[in-house]
Amino acid sequence: MSMMDQLTHRGLAALSKQYGGIFHLKMGYLHMVAISSAETARQVLQIQDNIFSNRPATIAISYLTYDRADMAFANYGPFWRQMRKLCVMKLFSRKRAESWESVRDEVDKTVRTVASCTGTAVNVGELVFKLTMDIIYRAAFGASNKEGQDEFISILQEFSKLFGAFNIADFIPWLTWVDPQGLNDRLKKARKALDAFIDKIIDEHIEKREKRRGALDEAETDMVDDLLAFYSDEGNKVNETEDLQNAISLTRDNIKAIIMDVMFGGTETVASAIEWAMAELMKSQDDLKKAQQELADVVGLDRRLEESDFEKLTYLRCTLKETLRLHPPIPLLLHETAEDAAVSGYHVPKGSRVMINAWAIGRDKNSWTDPDSFKPARFLRDGVPDFKGSNFEFIPFGSGRRSCPGMQLGLYALELAVGHLLHCFTWELPDGMKPSELDMNDVFGLTAPRATRLIAIPTKRVVCTI
Repeated sequence: MSMMDQLTHRGLAALSKQYGGIFHLKMGYLHMVAISSAETARQVLQIQDNIFSNRPATIAISYLTYDRADMAFANYGPFWRQMRKLCVMKLFSRKRAESWESVRDEVDKTVRTVASCTGTAVNVGELVFKLTMDIIYRAAFGASNKEGQDEFISILQEFSKLFGAFNIADFIPWLTWVDPQGLNDRLKKARKALDAFIDKIIDEHIEKREKRRGALDEAETDMVDDLLAFYSDEGNKVNETEDLQNAISLTRDNIKAIIMDVMFGGTETVASAIEWAMAELMKSQDDLKKAQQELADVVGLDRRLEESDFEKLTYLRCTLKETLRLHPPIPLLLHETAEDAAVSGYHVPKGSRVMINAWAIGRDKNSWTDPDSFKPARFLRDGVPDFKGSNFEFIPFGSGRRSCPGMQLGLYALELAVGHLLHCFTWELPDGMKPSELDMNDVFGLTAPRATRLIAIPTKRVVCTI
């Protein structure tokens, strides 16, 4: 138990240097297996992914997701398969124009906000967190609904702390009733706050549907509307059929839990990636100059960046890949064994918690040259691993059945935000700070954001109006 503070992406990476790419820890009653090599990750995520497709759920996760009524933590099976299909085909589909439009609109607003602050220090971390929250909040609850957003952010922040909190009862179950850390009361308060907030929004959406007799203009729908199309008072129903409408019916708890997934999956992860990209480029001034010169050559300073430009922005895309290699959105991918298994010749008992260290794998010297250095040019070479999920040296979005269903929307927001911030403005560090003095430490949680917010001074770079 004295090793608990080492169960972070950095702590486990340090232990792997001593014990190898796979090692076992016994934490109370729980078997934990840490994986830090690409080949071992491939055995778990590809070769035996049917055995390793469950997600472990702590006491906090089970309670806050309404006993795994969501997609992110539901165990693998018919319910999870249909929920994933719903997310891929409905919520995150490229056909769902509203989500992609919300990214474009909110990035535009952010650029205008920065333009109004030129010459003064801007808290880039807070700026991009607000950007991603606005994108997801709008996509989930509707374009006009900004009411209660601050309250919802505080609920999310408490959930994040509870998800990441060390609860001794997860490892020694009989201590659940004792609750020596007082977490049970916090869990009850947090879920009660979420219930009150989202129940009100669901009721408003149901009322809107009834007024229009169920027929909504597609342009006016948000994620709650999309989920309510599958809502049933009778409870959960799952059939293995291709027709999604007949395959699944959702309870109110399912809808609330999926909204939580979308909020968590789409805010801090994307905001953290944008902030890390800006910080790495500001630390590596040569790469910043190359990326901005490419933008000047491809787009020109007389107009704004457009979607059609991205295919030609090779170096910018390399900087984003390098950011994701060094700072994967989810540093530790958690899986659980559905049955006894063998990995690299070792026995892994059923119910073991398997921690795949995407952060350590992205920095493995056996897979990458000079792995701890930010070198976007490495992605210009042929045969370099890509992050689509089939190269296990580079898995920022996971791989296999449990890979991130919102990857495309998240990448779109990352590209658009970083592209516009670099194209429209030049950036300097405040108070004469040198790039080498930037703090590049992170904080461990479900994500690994920067330990200190990035502060920088923008100056307008383009000659067109913003």
